[in-house]
Amino acid sequence: HGAQIGQAAVGKPSGETIELPLRYQQETVGSLRVSPRMPGEKFTLKEEQLLADIAAQTGLVASATRLALALRCSREQLVLAREEERRRIRRDLHDGLGPTLASQTLKLDMILELLNGEAEQTVERVKALKAETQQMVADIRRLVYELRPPALDELGLLEALRVHIAQMDRAGSSLRIVVDASPAPLPALPAAIEVAAYRIALEAVTNVIRHAQAEMCHIMVNVAQGALSSVLYLQVTDNGIGLPVNLRAGIGMSSMRERAEELGGTCTIQPNPGPGIQIVAMLPFVEKVQAEKVQDGKAQPQPQSATKGAR
Repeated sequence: HGAQIGQAAVGKPSGETIELPLRYQQETVGSLRVSPRMPGEKFTLKEEQLLADIAAQTGLVASATRLALALRCSREQLVLAREEERRRIRRDLHDGLGPTLASQTLKLDMILELLNGEAEQTVERVKALKAETQQMVADIRRLVYELRPPALDELGLLEALRVHIAQMDRAGSSLRIVVDASPAPLPALPAAIEVAAYRIALEAVTNVIRHAQAEMCHIMVNVAQGALSSVLYLQVTDNGIGLPVNLRAGIGMSSMRERAEELGGTCTIQPNPGPGIQIVAMLPFVEKVQAEKVQDGKAQPQPQSATKGAR
């Protein structure tokens, strides 16, 4: 059956267990194992036929489950591939073109020093060229940040959030922002998950600063690791004035939802039990090895039911 990626069990095996293949379109996608209610009992022909019918229906469900997981893995792999390509482009810009242009600026400074005062027209042209080069350097730095914030590679998700938040303009407010995680430190995360969590958290904090009139904002990052997949939960909570009655989803909220949905997740905004609101993002991801198994078609869901008292 290949590598097993899922199973379900009810009760404990008792006596002789029969195993029925789960098939869909001539392909075996799992197995159904059932044992009698009491040791020594055997299934009747009618019961065996009933189990065969159940196995036929379950094969369709198991195949659909596998296809859904494969689709999710494919979508995530596309997003991850894009994020890795962005990381590569950022690195090339940061390590290659950026330093080259910076070096050109220094050389232009040297030329300006060598030119005498009589060459005014030449001096003006060199100064204009220097200004253009400096603008190109600024544009490259902006592109580098937009492709993938360098702090994520240098510091990791949590510390990158803390550093950026510490530098944000809070318009003279006394807002206190705390960033926590569980587990701490966080496990290694796919690049796309890191970027999405980072962008969503900063957009949420920006909304708190601009609109919430809050004194406290708490960012909680939690990673729940499972056998089939893992989930990053991001919760941004404040104690501000809460949701306005005529709430309209602005660009910030829309972009947060889009970032989450792109990865097969969700992002919701809801009132707190007390004052303020909370923004909750759920970002699922499949471990790299598991994703490769599903992509290759080597892993197949194997729903198994070892039932006691099947009659």
